Amino acid sequence: MPNTVTLDVNGRNHMIDAPADSMLLYALRNDLKLHGPKFGCGLSECGACTVIMDGAAIHSCVTPLAAAAGHKITTLEGLGSVDKPHPLQQAFIDEQAVQCGYCINGMIMTAKALLDSNPKPSRDDIKHALNGNLCRCGTHMRIVRAIDRFAKQGDRA
Repeated sequence: MPNTVTLDVNGRNHMIDAPADSMLLYALRNDLKLHGPKFGCGLSECGACTVIMDGAAIHSCVTPLAAAAGHKITTLEGLGSVDKPHPLQQAFIDEQAVQCGYCINGMIMTAKALLDSNPKPSRDDIKHALNGNLCRCGTHMRIVRAIDRFAKQGDRA
């Protein structure tokens, strides 16, 4: 049975009519047409669906819609745009950290949550934070370099 849930996504409130036990990922992609978060495994194992909720990286494929109500949610679209990428996104571009791109939403959103809580992470901190994110293309070292580049440049726009 559909319920109306209000979500604060990227600084705007949205009314979603969906069953309360449906997953946040489906509301983001299907109702709000935000395609940064991807459906990968549906089991919270790959990280492609990662968003930031109240400052923490979460997997939206296993987060019930009702559990997201009343929280601030940020998706990849809330960071920057094609015309004006967030400096973290630009670091990924500069390091050519993207091959197929499927994992990048999760990598960037996980990195953003890490950097917001720890502005100067060590490479081990970065690797530990990314443990829940899979990249089948093997660009992990470029991804780590991109996050490290952003952390060292100090531009936190």
